[in-house]
This record gives sequence, C-alpha cells and structure tokens, in this order.
Amino acid sequence: MERIDVRKLTVEGRNLLRQMVLRLRQQSGMRVEDLAKVSGAHPSTIRGWLAQAKREGGKSLDERPRGRPVGACRRLTLAAEAWVRDQIVQRDPRQLQMPFALWTRPAIRQLIRDRFGIDLQVRLVGKYLKRWGFTPQRPVKRAMEQNPEAVRQWLEVDYPQVRARALREGAVLYWGDETAVKEDAHWVRGYAPQGQTPLLEHPARWTSLSMISAISPRGELAFEMVEGSINTERFIAFLEKLIRHAEQKIFLIVDNLRVHHAKVVTAWLADKKDRIELVFLPPYAPESNPDEYLNRDFKTALRNGPMSTDKTTLLAKAMAFMNGLCLLPEKVSRYFHHPAARYAMLDI
Repeated sequence: MERIDVRKLTVEGRNLLRQMVLRLRQQSGMRVEDLAKVSGAHPSTIRGWLAQAKREGGKSLDERPRGRPVGACRRLTLAAEAWVRDQIVQRDPRQLQMPFALWTRPAIRQLIRDRFGIDLQVRLVGKYLKRWGFTPQRPVKRAMEQNPEAVRQWLEVDYPQVRARALREGAVLYWGDETAVKEDAHWVRGYAPQGQTPLLEHPARWTSLSMISAISPRGELAFEMVEGSINTERFIAFLEKLIRHAEQKIFLIVDNLRVHHAKVVTAWLADKKDRIELVFLPPYAPESNPDEYLNRDFKTALRNGPMSTDKTTLLAKAMAFMNGLCLLPEKVSRYFHHPAARYAMLDI
C-alpha cells in the first residue's frame, strides 16, 4: 500500500487508523512490517502506537482535540455573544434609545458596555462581527413618511386586484418612473497617496436632462430623454408613444409625482381607458417599483468612465446605455428580481 502521511489525516481518520492497526495486531498477531503495508503508516509510527497501547491501554491512542476550547479567552461569553447578535438582527439602535441610526462598531461597542459593563476596543468589536459573519453594507433607504400598512395593502390586496383586472382585459403591466440624467460625482472614488486628495474636474452647470422610462416583466422597455424636467406635456407625450404601437391595453404603475395626478393628464386619459390606465403605488414606496432599479443601474453607468464635458456628451453616454439595454430584455427582466420588487415578477 502507498505510504501515507498520518499527520495530514483528520483527527477522526487518525483515530480510526490507530484502532484498526491495534485490532489487527491483537486478533492476528501481524508483524509491524505487514501492518505498515496494510495501513500505509510508517513502521516506526506503528511501533510507537503499539508501545503506547501496551503501556497505557488502547484508549490512550485516541487523539484529543488540540488548541483552546471554543470561547476560551474571549471577553464575551457565548451567551453574551448570542444576545448581541440577536439585538443587531432583530432591533434598531433607536429602539434601544441609542444615538445611532445603524449598527456600527461604535454603536455595538456602546451596546456591550451598557449591557455587560465590558469596554471593548473598536478593533475587537470588528473581530467579533467578522466571526459572526456580519459585514458592513450600504443600507436600503426608506422614507420616514412611508406608511407600512399602505405598502402591505398594496402588496396583498391592491396589486393582486390590478393584476387580476389586467388578466381579464388582456392587458400588459408596465412600471414607470422618472429620473435626472446626471453624473453624481459624490459616488465616485479613486486611489491616491494618503493625504493627496484626487481632483475630479466637471462642468459646474449645464442645462438639465431628464429621462422617463417604463418596463415590463417580459423585458420590454420604453424611454424618452428630455431637456429640463418632466412636466405634464412631456409625460403625456411619453404615454402617447407608449400606446402608439401597443397591441394590448397597458396598465402603467407609477408613483405619486404631482405630474401623474395632474388634471390635464386625467383629462387626456379619460377617453383612452380601453388603451391605457394609470395605477398608483403607495406614497413614499419607491422600493416597490422595479423601474427604480433600472434608474440605479443607469446612474451607475453614467458615473463610470470619463466625466462628460457638456450636455451633448452626457446625452450620448445616456443614450448608449439605454439603447444597449433595449437589446437585453433578460437584463430588464432582472430588475424585477430585487427582493422588494419580486412580487411584480409574474407576467400576464
């Protein structure tokens, strides 16, 4: 048998190998050389096992776990660690009357100090967090004005009713939204020597651009770039474009922007109920709109690459991204995979 390095086996593997060698020796009286051939261990190793078993008994061959026991030399007991983890997962610092918006290392340090009277270094708090599998993450933002009950009503009652209506009428569901077309330099980062902040030059001002778009779970996408902000006239123009070649009625789900509720828009829609209807999301609930995740992707793309020097360059960059997205319906469909938008994945 090919020689093996016993040290590379697991503790359980080494214990089984020793017990096998000892049994073979006791039951058949095999020589050390034969035992080495059968087990793959070195003869001198086997002689040591046999001598130890004769001197101290067969149980002495069982290898005991090495190193410190789990939890030894830690400032926090296992019960204290479990309590802290539960607070981070289940509660918010503000619920505990702590002056922190999120669970940061200083916040967790204060939590431990207040609860157990143990003052840990911030670095040690970070080690505990890493051991627990916690990582720093960018928070999902939610408007303080949002009404959770209204969101629940939308997800459990209102949207299923809209979808059922669309199914009966043979309509298709779209989600729409507006966003500014701009390169947000505050999100851009670049490496430089410590103390030498990099310089990013960008135009101080130019005429603003806006985009309005609508997407469906099937990967369909319509969009329009305009100069300035989206007003009622531009919104109606986009609706006209949306239904111009549509073969089915459209239910367009949008937020509560004032333009969407304008009387002019309502009057324009009045005689087109067989072609398009607007459906409104709960107030202050942008996370429920899959088109928001397209906008996030869009703005990330604008931030990448060279900074635009004028409106024309910026518009070209924006159009290139959106025109490319039109050719990738599977990517558009993935905007519906976000946990907060997954309810809208089922198409009709």
